[in-house]
Amino acid sequence: MVGHVEAAHEERQGLTGMERLSLRVSEMINHPIAQLQRWVTIARLDSDGDREWHEVLGILADTDELELSHNDDGSVTVRWEEPEKKGRPGVDEWEQDSQVETDPWASDSRSSPF
Repeated sequence: MVGHVEAAHEERQGLTGMERLSLRVSEMINHPIAQLQRWVTIARLDSDGDREWHEVLGILADTDELELSHNDDGSVTVRWEEPEKKGRPGVDEWEQDSQVETDPWASDSRSSPF
């Protein structure tokens, strides 16, 4: 386990400031809790450069699905709506995409082999 942590630390040191910040913001937005609540607050770290911070915020602001709120402490809260669900409620996508029109067992007069 220690080897994995050291390898991850070495890999992060090789990243540019923009890459590090983008990765951190992406991980925060994609975190399961953030996905459930559909918002996350991102705080600027001392290691985040001015240019990188403003560039990432610009990218987020230009994303139509996201709403940004600038907080008094300098952090930014990112909010988004739940994606629109397609299809009928209670029906999984794989069922909707299925090309099978009828139940293959229904047309067989024999009983199911199970």
